Amino acid sequence: MEKPRQVVRKFLARPQHEGVGAVVRRSIGRFELRYLDPFLVLDEFSVSAPAGFPDHPHRGFETVTYMLEGAVTHEDFEGHRGTIKAGDVQWMTAGRGIVHSEMPAGPGTSKGLQLWVNLSSANKMVEPGYQEIQSKDIACTSADGVTVRVIAGHAMGARSPVRTRTPTMYLDFTVRPRGAVRQPVPASWNAFAYVLEGEGVFGAERCAPAGAHHLLLLGQGDGVEAWNKSDRPLRFLLVGGEPIGEPVAQLGPFVMNTEEEIDMTVDDFERYANGFEKARHWKSQAMVALGVE
Repeated sequence: MEKPRQVVRKFLARPQHEGVGAVVRRSIGRFELRYLDPFLVLDEFSVSAPAGFPDHPHRGFETVTYMLEGAVTHEDFEGHRGTIKAGDVQWMTAGRGIVHSEMPAGPGTSKGLQLWVNLSSANKMVEPGYQEIQSKDIACTSADGVTVRVIAGHAMGARSPVRTRTPTMYLDFTVRPRGAVRQPVPASWNAFAYVLEGEGVFGAERCAPAGAHHLLLLGQGDGVEAWNKSDRPLRFLLVGGEPIGEPVAQLGPFVMNTEEEIDMTVDDFERYANGFEKARHWKSQAMVALGVE
C-alpha cells in the first residue's frame, strides 16, 4: 500500500424496528449515510420468533445475509427454501423480482447482518438466483494473529467462491490483542469498516478507537490499516465495492434508476407481472403457520 485510507466519518448504528417485531442497527440507508455506491443498506439484525421478516418483495439489487448467531429460514415464490445458520452466507440476486420471507428458525435469538448491493442498469432485470455458502466452505486463513473469513473477494491468499455481479470485497477479520491488519483495497472503490466486537483503531495509529456497532467510512487510498490496541479480540467487517455511478431511484425494497421505472415496478408487483407472476397465489409456510390470510 502506498496510501492507506483514513477514516472520514464515524457513527454509531442505533437500534430501530424493522419487519415485524425485529430490531436492526442500520448504518447505511439512513439519514447519516443514505447511499454509499454501490451499497444501499447495511443492517445488523436481532430477531426472535415469532418476530421476523415475513413475505416481502425485492427488485433491482442483491442481498447478502451473513449469520452470526442462531439461524434464519428463507423461502420464496419460486419454491426455494432453506435455513442458514451461524457462519453461513446467502448471496441473493433479486434481479427482476422476488417475493420471499426470512424468519428465525428455532428458539433463542438469531443475529446477523444483511447488506444490500446495488446492480447496474444492465443487471437489474436478470433472473433471480442464490449463492449459499455454508460456514465450513467459506475461505478462511490466519497469520500473525489475524484471521480472515473471505465472504467475497480475496485476502491474505484466500479467495471466495462467490460470484459478484457488482465487484465487491466482503471480509470478516478477527485480530488478537496488539495485532494489526494491512489489507489492500482497489483505489477506485468505496469502502467501510463495521466493528462487531472489541475496539479497533483504523486509518492511523493516533486515532481514537471505535467500538461495536460503529461504521467507519473510509476515504481515498489503496488499502486499509487497523490495529487492536486493547486486551480483547477485535472483530470487524471490511467491505468495499466498485461504484456503479448511475442514478438511484428507490421505493423501499425496489431499487431502479428512474422514478418511471419505480412506477413500472409498483405496477408490475400489483398486477403480478414481469417477474412477479408467481406472487399471485403464493404465501410462505411461515405466514400459513401464523394464520395470516
